[in-house]
Amino acid sequence: MKKQKLFIRLFSVGTLLAGIVFPLLMPSMASANQITVRSLTLQAGTTDGGSLAGGNVNHLFTFTVPTTGTVGSIQFLYCTNASGTCTMPTGLVTTSATMGTQTGATGFTLNNTTNGSPYITRTGASITGGTALTYQLLGITNPTTVNKTFFVRISTFVSIDTTGSAVDTGNVTASTAAPIQLTGTMPESLVFCTGGTVGTTSSVPDCATATSGAVSFNQLFSPTDTATATSQMAASTNAGSGYAITVNGPTLTSGSNTVSAMSAVGAGIHGVSQFGLNLKANTTATSTVAVGTEVAPAANGTNYKGQAAGNYNTVDQFKFVTGDTVANSANGGAGGTDAQIFTASYIVNVPGSQPAGTYTTTLTYICTPTF
Repeated sequence: MKKQKLFIRLFSVGTLLAGIVFPLLMPSMASANQITVRSLTLQAGTTDGGSLAGGNVNHLFTFTVPTTGTVGSIQFLYCTNASGTCTMPTGLVTTSATMGTQTGATGFTLNNTTNGSPYITRTGASITGGTALTYQLLGITNPTTVNKTFFVRISTFVSIDTTGSAVDTGNVTASTAAPIQLTGTMPESLVFCTGGTVGTTSSVPDCATATSGAVSFNQLFSPTDTATATSQMAASTNAGSGYAITVNGPTLTSGSNTVSAMSAVGAGIHGVSQFGLNLKANTTATSTVAVGTEVAPAANGTNYKGQAAGNYNTVDQFKFVTGDTVANSANGGAGGTDAQIFTASYIVNVPGSQPAGTYTTTLTYICTPTF
């Protein structure tokens, strides 16, 4: 009998111990679910770039909540570390932040009372799990340490003030960055060239394409026809008062013989000694020859201001006086102008008594900008 009683007591004690240990092995609460597809984009503010250390910028949070249920508040806790005790980044200021855009679940307002731990709140309403959410916090002052990574711990709560246990949680990370400061100087500029022709590169007049300035007339001089020739020049400047182009040199000469320069503007006349030019697309050139091209691109009064000037700006009317201004950038008033190509059209008429010979001249075009 004694042995039997002892066995029963031991069995009873064993049963009691098992009843005590088993509850200790059960979890006391469920863990929060992991927020997915999450990011923090540092956006430029009114004056500062998004990642500027100490910059007043905007923070855009994008994430997807996994749990379907009531969400009354969402906290954004700024830390220098991803886990453990949260240390707020140096220089961070969230107490001046305001609510920006919100999508996915709306109706939230921002509580920015506690620096480094703003949260958005609304009357609790259900959000379906898998919903993509975006919330923009405006006017946050970034941490002031340059090239420094920081973390924001996002947590959703049923309560409207982040009290109680978090339902969904997840970290996002961002970093301040040193600004890259580029400095360049645009000096006073004049680009001017002359040649037989001046071409374009990618539709822009290009002085590198200018050909030789040695130009011949299209035919022998004759009292019954007009000889013609062309040359081109290109000009651009950023001068505040634009530019003026003058022509300089003598008339056509062979030894002691000359072709008379057209001192007054007029049409070409066969059988009369004439040397003249203009900067127009001439349609007749003494009723027999069309010669020349309009300035290109044409003046528009804004970024293209160059035009033929004075007596050199009339179709089929020619003149040559050394020192005359033949073109300027007066179309549109003061200010710079992009490159344009001018075509100078030359005509020669001679009488039947014009002495034989090779007639030449060297003309110099001078472009003067006024800054």
